[in-house]
Amino acid sequence: MAGSSPNSRSLFLVLFVLCLFGFLGMLFAQRISPATTPSSDSDVRDSLKQFTEVFERVEENYADPVNVDKAIYNGAIPSMLHQLDPHSNFFDPKSYSALREEQRGKYYGVGMTVGPRNNKVIVIAPFAGTPAYRAGIRPGDIIAAIDGKATDNMSTSDVADLLKGPKGTTVRITMLREGSDHPLEFSVIRDEIPRYSVDLHFMIKPGIGYMHVSGFQETTEHEVAEALDKMGDLKGLVLDLRQNPGGLLSEGVGVADKFLKKGQLIVSHHGRSSPEKRYVAPHGNGGRDYPLVVLVNRGTASAAEIVAGAIQDHDRGLIAGEITFGKGLVQTVYPLAENTGLALTTARYYTPSGRLIQRDYTNLSLYDYYYNREGDDKNASHDVKLTDGGRTVYGGGGITPDVKLAPFKSNKFQDSLLQHYAIFNFAKHYTISHKITQGFEVDDAVLQDFRKFLDSEKVPYTEQELIESNEWLRSNIKSELFVDAFGQEEGLKVRAETDPDVIKALELMPQARALADNARKVVAERNSAPVTR
Repeated sequence: MAGSSPNSRSLFLVLFVLCLFGFLGMLFAQRISPATTPSSDSDVRDSLKQFTEVFERVEENYADPVNVDKAIYNGAIPSMLHQLDPHSNFFDPKSYSALREEQRGKYYGVGMTVGPRNNKVIVIAPFAGTPAYRAGIRPGDIIAAIDGKATDNMSTSDVADLLKGPKGTTVRITMLREGSDHPLEFSVIRDEIPRYSVDLHFMIKPGIGYMHVSGFQETTEHEVAEALDKMGDLKGLVLDLRQNPGGLLSEGVGVADKFLKKGQLIVSHHGRSSPEKRYVAPHGNGGRDYPLVVLVNRGTASAAEIVAGAIQDHDRGLIAGEITFGKGLVQTVYPLAENTGLALTTARYYTPSGRLIQRDYTNLSLYDYYYNREGDDKNASHDVKLTDGGRTVYGGGGITPDVKLAPFKSNKFQDSLLQHYAIFNFAKHYTISHKITQGFEVDDAVLQDFRKFLDSEKVPYTEQELIESNEWLRSNIKSELFVDAFGQEEGLKVRAETDPDVIKALELMPQARALADNARKVVAERNSAPVTR
């Protein structure tokens, strides 16, 4: 739309909205029988006419100039969709492009995470093997300019957008680095950067693997299979789905297939007039029935809940953590004009036992739906089902874990350190004069250096606060130092090894084995019982 006049732009957007209304009308007309049609064609035409009149009055008479994109893309269309449910959504050109990028699991850029620190945008960590990593860019480098354009007053997303670009093009990045008297200039050639959904996997104990899956995109099933192959003959696995918002259904089915038996139901879905569709494990785990503990929390949603629900219903593994988000609505994404898209809810997900995953959203604001989770236990208790082994499980409000783990709650001192970026800044400062080895541990001498750093930065603390947060400090300091010295993956390993939930999951391995063994016994007895006619 570059070069178009405001009037033509407004006309296009109004016509676009009218077409969208018509598109929705056709969808619902196809799915609603005449006896239940809530409005006639004339009612729809009257509503569209009224919308046009209202928009014309607003544009002509509002006190300030009307931002048409904001009024339509951020106002009229999302408001209309949110009247339906919390997950039907409209994607403007920028957000639709980001959605497709996320689904594909790759983008073109330099390969590093950036974030705000001390009112600047800095490098959190370059990804191993990427152009940024090969160029020598380090965690903590301050991004001062991109292609000569100063980053002052830029947001993190603005900086990230400037770093992206076509494959093979060059971007000049000006960095400020602690310990360097002059700005550093990097000329980095952009390349394809994979977005790994399996962002961490390793042997956390002899024979016991750990895997964190951050989302479900086009490459996730392949990544999980590859990670399992690399870990070899497992005697147990911690599958971490915490903060996994879901993604593509096909990839969720593919991941669940790696742990279930061939032919076992993974998930089904159906809508008001759409037929039921069932997804079963097409290949199965090939008899690899090692103990499995799945970690979940309130951020575990959608496809991640499908995986957790299937594993729980078939008693394949033990689910530990918090009640999950409860997102069980199926969205079909329709590409629209002008590189926009519509995600419209068309069905609901059900676990193998028949549990509805979706949490109740009636009479709730979007804020309360996403952030106010009081009464989760009560909401999930009305939908009672049985697993393969005869255990009681609950639906209607996410996946209720077999073993509940209290969420970590930071104290004021820990919050203060994070707000001051104290640990991040200390790690950047410490690695200038100290060499970090793989055997490094945060001992009393390192904590004493940290105490001196807090004094120099005028970050308040008390001796009691240091004592109470001793283990937390050691873990977080070591993690940040390992990110600086060895890369982001090594820092994540440190966090996993000291994470209380992960430690608890390791302790639950015998219980997970007993659960699966008992379920196999119950199913075998049930299948061999004589049938009375």
